[in-house]
Amino acid sequence: MDEFELIRHYFAAAACARVGGDVALGIGDDCALLGVPVGEQLAVSTDTLVAGVHFSDPCDPYLLGQRALAVSTSDLAGMGATPIGFTLALTIPSVDPDWLSAFARGLDTMAAGCDMRLIGGDTTRGPLSVTLTVFGRVPVGQALLRSGAQPGDLLCVGGSLGDAAGALPIVLGEREADTAEAAALLRRYWSPQPQLALGQALRGKATAALDISDGLLADCAHIADASSASLVVEQARVPLSDALLRFAGAEQALQCGLSGGDDYLLVFTLPADILPTMQAEGWPVHVIGHVAAGDGVRLVDAEGNSLSAGHRGYNHFTS
Repeated sequence: MDEFELIRHYFAAAACARVGGDVALGIGDDCALLGVPVGEQLAVSTDTLVAGVHFSDPCDPYLLGQRALAVSTSDLAGMGATPIGFTLALTIPSVDPDWLSAFARGLDTMAAGCDMRLIGGDTTRGPLSVTLTVFGRVPVGQALLRSGAQPGDLLCVGGSLGDAAGALPIVLGEREADTAEAAALLRRYWSPQPQLALGQALRGKATAALDISDGLLADCAHIADASSASLVVEQARVPLSDALLRFAGAEQALQCGLSGGDDYLLVFTLPADILPTMQAEGWPVHVIGHVAAGDGVRLVDAEGNSLSAGHRGYNHFTS
């Protein structure tokens, strides 16, 4: 099977490869054609996942297909964008029909959940890696940026943190996965759900936002740097799931929540007067601190005393 047969058989025939919506032309020509409505901007992001670095090898290809698209699409959520489509550059060591079929099904499942279309890409032979470029659209002037946090804003997250990091010992084969708690954590690791609807609801409300991929404290530092402000994280208010607390214990669960990474939930800053509206509408807004004058990120106890945060998050080149 050559490259073009592989693409036609496993990817071009998938439901997510059908044209429609903002996709005028998808797989089959030199380029895809996207239509962006007047008054909107194109949002674009690229992620590469490498076997043995970003995911365990071997792993379930269906789950890998889901995860690969989810972590890339989460960047669109962090900008408040509406998804349009994605391209896939897949490098594989050999053509394994069973593996490719399962991977394509996982990709298609996540694409359906995110209402995205596969619009092109490339396949090559080599060490396993997956590169996805995602495309979305956002009204001009309403994209969520990292640079708008203001002193006095509330610091918020979109749900409980640390579950994916808590699953890592299971993924690596260091702990058994035979409990309900382990199953819940593994779902958060392999099938994260990009918070697209929340990101769109925050347009015109949040002053800064991004998705949490490298750990809460590390990603808060990006907002602090871009906004020339200080983000104060109250340790006692960091939301942790019951499954993580039971599986990892309180101390390790907190470390996962602060620095573990792979949450793919939104962290954002919000004027205090906006909070009641967001909560009344049922959005998962958890206040974990505030924005202050200064710089950097401070982790504090209930009395406001600074705490040591230990390891601050994942780094692609030093971790």
